[in-house]
Amino acid sequence: MMALHPKVMDLVLDRVWRLLAALDHPQDRLPPVIHIAGTNGKGSTQAMIRAGLEASGATVHAYTSPHLARFHERIRQAGELITEDALSAVLDRCYQANGGAQITYFEITTAAALLAFAETPADYTLLEVGLGGRLDATNVVAEPALTIITPVDLDHQQYLGETLPEIAGEKAGIIKRGAPCVVGPQHDDALEVIERQAARMGAPLLVYGQHWHVGTERGRLVYQDDHGLLDLPLPKLAGPHQIMNAGAAIAALRALGKDEAACEAAVTQAYWPARMERLTQGALVELAFPAELWLDGGHNPAAGKMLAATLQEQPERPTHLICGMLNTKDVAGYMRPLAAIARSLTAVSIPGEAATLSAEATAAAAQAAGLTATTADSVRDAIVAITEKTPHARVLICGSLYLAGHVIRENVK
Repeated sequence: MMALHPKVMDLVLDRVWRLLAALDHPQDRLPPVIHIAGTNGKGSTQAMIRAGLEASGATVHAYTSPHLARFHERIRQAGELITEDALSAVLDRCYQANGGAQITYFEITTAAALLAFAETPADYTLLEVGLGGRLDATNVVAEPALTIITPVDLDHQQYLGETLPEIAGEKAGIIKRGAPCVVGPQHDDALEVIERQAARMGAPLLVYGQHWHVGTERGRLVYQDDHGLLDLPLPKLAGPHQIMNAGAAIAALRALGKDEAACEAAVTQAYWPARMERLTQGALVELAFPAELWLDGGHNPAAGKMLAATLQEQPERPTHLICGMLNTKDVAGYMRPLAAIARSLTAVSIPGEAATLSAEATAAAAQAAGLTATTADSVRDAIVAITEKTPHARVLICGSLYLAGHVIRENVK
């Protein structure tokens, strides 16, 4: 499959349409689709919606990317991760149907997911956009039940545009004629673009701050819309930004006609790994003990701000970062918000990733952002160096989902 990948990355849907036609259009045979785009919060919002739907008794397909430890994480059929046999079978069928033509890794694996979902009964299909929206391989469903746009910010500018309105235009490309669209908190210029696209498509909007509101009060999550007020526990997923993700998930569930019990399950039962996750067992946890070990895969400036805000809410404990990033990211923008929170940053290269930023370059960027920084040859070495000096530290491994996947695999050894 990788040998079929075009030499130049170009965002078009022609290759996907061709393959889906050869597979007898599985995108037209899916259970009702909820399509989710946005810069940050897509995965967490999807996880909460899935938790709420499943608590209501529904069976749910879910497609997400990238994976962390195993590819199978991307495809959840009727609530269960796809099996090895089923994955091999749909990949073989897609490879054969493609007939040796050029196609990207994401495009052919997305077609495989759609084929698997079309042939397995379920009540809903959750599709997370991979990159952008308008020309993303998931954007092939003509009549979704619902679309969702989580906060739009700067990321992947080389593909989506240099400005927020340009990026918002790509995200808004998932809006379909007549299908309601839940919109999370947005910058004003991004929201204007989304509203114009919705008006062109005749799509009803459910916009944060206009049609629904969410916040915290006395240690509870308070949500309100035209259906009334909900007083719920705080989200299980850590971080103040999860309040807004929870709001979007609840708005989606209410639009689908789900009750308060489903909305409560969305915030209390969702699990989404490597998003400010406290690791509690495994080889790296034992190596770090008695220090706390945390993991986060955020990698853009908005994620850096969210991470800093989350750390500020944690109990007082010296925080030390272990960071590895890709060379395609705004490293300085990501690190600046963390400079006032973390005592130090130990930079590592991401094992096995050709696009990794070197540990030395990451450390230099951290120093320029105001962090005390050094390098280590591996995550293990970094943990040992930090905990020898500060045994009761909070050690946060961060900067990339690819680094997070490496950590998850190493932690189970």
